[in-house]
Amino acid sequence: MTEPVRLAKRLAEMLACSRREAEQYIEGGWVRVDGNVVETPQFKVLDQKVELDAQAKLAPINPVTLLLHKPAGYDFSGEGKSASQLLQPVNRATADRSGMRVVKRHLLHQLCVTPLEPAATGLLVFTQDYPIRRKLLEEAALVENEVMVEVKGDVAPVHLQGLNRAPVIDGRAMLPAKVSVNSQSGGVTVLRFAIKGSLPGQIAQMCDKAGLTILSMKRIRVGRVPLAGLASGQWRYLLPHERF
Repeated sequence: MTEPVRLAKRLAEMLACSRREAEQYIEGGWVRVDGNVVETPQFKVLDQKVELDAQAKLAPINPVTLLLHKPAGYDFSGEGKSASQLLQPVNRATADRSGMRVVKRHLLHQLCVTPLEPAATGLLVFTQDYPIRRKLLEEAALVENEVMVEVKGDVAPVHLQGLNRAPVIDGRAMLPAKVSVNSQSGGVTVLRFAIKGSLPGQIAQMCDKAGLTILSMKRIRVGRVPLAGLASGQWRYLLPHERF
């Protein structure tokens, strides 16, 4: 009886190419086994029909960065109800203009580099790209985040003065935020925070010290990259021209 072999080995024999080239075709989503796309080079085949897509391109899969509109209740860190579970092909935004083909490798080993409280909503950045990881983690204190915060009641000028002072959060001196009133109606005030860094709990502590009760929080921008166009629970690829 013939023993099963790795798909990469079978494809390499079929195409008379190297094993690494076969793996690139497979990981690129160009190979079907009995009509189904298989993106795992280690997948074992016996007598199944193996086909290479006629449009197949031999190219490495480069690291990608994904932008997700996090709904409330999801954790950025992978604990509990992890936001990373939303990074599935079915949740890709229809308005994504990247032209990228979704492959399994794009969704693996994605690290969230913009922490956000579970109760908050808005923009999360996941990346496989080391330079972006370094910028948004090691240099996070220099990257401005724009967050819309709904608080209960009216916000007096004295409250704004306090919010615009350099805060001390968990014993650490932070850069001052730029806080302004966006709107007030129906007993609810919407505040716009332009704040350096993305330390979870910072805005909550600032509001608590000012005697304000937070009703909701939504991050709409990280650096120069906006949330605009992403529905809750959807994600898209970071475009080549976009910079944080």
